[in-house]
Amino acid sequence: MNLDLRHKEYLRLMGIDVWLSKDSDSPVSPHIEDVSHAGQTGSLDELRKKVSVCANCRLHAGRTQTVFGTGSYDADWMLIGEAPGTEEDKQGKPFVGRAGKLLTAMLSSIELKREEVFIANILKCRPPNNRDPSADEVAACEEYLNTQIRLIKPKLIIALGRIAAQNLLKSEVPIGKMRGKLYHYGEEDIPVVVTYHPAYLLRSPKEKRKSWQDLQLAVSEFKKNI
Repeated sequence: MNLDLRHKEYLRLMGIDVWLSKDSDSPVSPHIEDVSHAGQTGSLDELRKKVSVCANCRLHAGRTQTVFGTGSYDADWMLIGEAPGTEEDKQGKPFVGRAGKLLTAMLSSIELKREEVFIANILKCRPPNNRDPSADEVAACEEYLNTQIRLIKPKLIIALGRIAAQNLLKSEVPIGKMRGKLYHYGEEDIPVVVTYHPAYLLRSPKEKRKSWQDLQLAVSEFKKNI
């Protein structure tokens, strides 16, 4: 079916002039239930508290606060980025500012809201001057992310950017060669789609079309698992 005006506007904001076939189904139509799973929520809340006082690496000394992640604990979709930036460190939330607005538009283009997914990062603390995470910092945070994935049990993961993709999938392949393919995470064999980080798309708007293709791959794979 044709996307309605609202979704066309989101695509316009992304700078993408790509349309679905009029014979295709709606990109994503999962029924998101407002159901509380007390055990799971409790476990994640306990993990959040543990992360908030973490001193496993040197980054804890310069943080304002940790950035655990936001969204639904029952999310079918999980998005994983690199590390908090300056604004994320101040607000305690991932993907705020211009990159966050673009990510919201990307999700809305496939009929998802931020509160329906769970958004996290490889690191829970901001590296100084927004530098790339070091190997020991990633290792110090790795179990937190693995536990988040295990408790949330997403049906699909989107890795946002080179650092997220390479660390999550234990690969050194450049992101340009990683995207466009389907990967799997962990014993649960969760499908993983790799795409560009929203901050990179702001700097390289011509790549937004490729990101849209990655989202369509994610939608296609998600439909196979619902």
